[in-house]
Amino acid sequence: MDLLSSALVRVLLFFSLLIFTAAAGAAAAAGGGGGGRWDLLQSSIGVSAMHMQLLHNDRVVVFDSTTLGPSNLSLPGGACRRYPNEPALKVDCTAHSAEYDVTANSFRPLTVLTDTLCSSGSVAPDGTLVQTGGSNDGDRNARTFRPCSNSAACGWSEAANVLAVSRCDPEENNLYPFVHLNIDGNLFIFANNRAILLDYKKNAVVRTYPKLPGGDPRNYPSTGSSVLLPLKPSPTEAEVLVCGGAPAGSYLQASRHGTFGDGRHGAASDRRRGAHNKRGGYGGGSVEMGQNPVLTPLLYRPDALSSSRFVVQSQGTIPRLYHSTAVLLCEGQVLVGGSNPHNRYVFSNVEYPTELSLEAFSPEYLNPAFAASRPSIISPLLLISYGKQFPLRFRVGSLANTVSVTMASPAFATHSLSMNQRLLILGTTEPVAVGRTAGVYEVVATAPVTATLAPPGYYMVFVVNNGIPSEGIWIQVQ
Repeated sequence: MDLLSSALVRVLLFFSLLIFTAAAGAAAAAGGGGGGRWDLLQSSIGVSAMHMQLLHNDRVVVFDSTTLGPSNLSLPGGACRRYPNEPALKVDCTAHSAEYDVTANSFRPLTVLTDTLCSSGSVAPDGTLVQTGGSNDGDRNARTFRPCSNSAACGWSEAANVLAVSRCDPEENNLYPFVHLNIDGNLFIFANNRAILLDYKKNAVVRTYPKLPGGDPRNYPSTGSSVLLPLKPSPTEAEVLVCGGAPAGSYLQASRHGTFGDGRHGAASDRRRGAHNKRGGYGGGSVEMGQNPVLTPLLYRPDALSSSRFVVQSQGTIPRLYHSTAVLLCEGQVLVGGSNPHNRYVFSNVEYPTELSLEAFSPEYLNPAFAASRPSIISPLLLISYGKQFPLRFRVGSLANTVSVTMASPAFATHSLSMNQRLLILGTTEPVAVGRTAGVYEVVATAPVTATLAPPGYYMVFVVNNGIPSEGIWIQVQ
């Protein structure tokens, strides 16, 4: 396991872009310092993005706690949510969830009935978002959101009290552990300063890893993050990168207003080329005490020399503190939203108000200077089977010597994590020219052999030409 760290406290947004760096040339240029561009997509969607999930119809479900007061997005048709035990509002006519349409750059309100504060989620094999837990009236509830072609017909469904017990033990001060499905089918679980390999079917620990040097905690509320590094064809081992954390005892000492090094918090999720991008956070404080926001993303390149794996990218302008998130889009951009270092929605008379905007970070590989090297996949949506080969046809102006195919899972982003993140580099044939049109090529890729390597469901697939990825297409693995 490759373990890195930096001292943090209450760090906020550590989003990861794993983009497979296939070769030098264009890829090296794309990974240079100061790269990338920020674009404001929506100045306000009315809801702060504590949680985000990209679905296979290229819409992003955004939601927040219901206990932070009214949002800036009304429920449709004058509807109101009534709950007499709600600590913030007994009658609430505002939405605490929204659906963002990436293609149209538009959004609409969604109705979530109970509190989703500090919950979890995953996408089922059929593409349904399954979301579990929360706080207050929602701590034992499960919710589902099924994408559909008529978006107006899609909404949250909720089942009350289906979880056996409330799954929060704040006394341990050790929340949101890092969990990754290992290539042997066991779970790599990291919490505090140590990790185990768990056979979840037998409920047995099969390996205990050494305690981290220094012994400082890494997961929430010390809020570092982790990412499963790209899995190569027929992998024999897996690597997990752990970043961030805080000196032991920092959570209890946060009220002393200490200042720490650049803090970055992560929706850690494998991305397209093999580099890894981290952005946001703050250098000190806790709820109501956020300070020193970090505005510069860092690109992590796992195949570079150990002394040059982190590269600073272009600085953003919107502070993203506690309760902010980021997800990768098929276009190759990273969607960034949220930030609320307060116990309620606060929009004035504070240094860092609740943030309702959405923006996109475009890594340097999207620079128009690389347009000739950027592939464009012309194959339709695919249904593929384990271990089977499938063709991918693409168009590119300048074909490089190194072409690869990657597939990335759409991760659930919250609290410095990208749950279920995964990126696989597929085995492929050499590209061959096809048809009579210049610049059209085809590769034959081999799907992952087992569900252990790639659990069934939807993935984004990219053709990478010398480090420059195409726009992704959705495939379903079964």
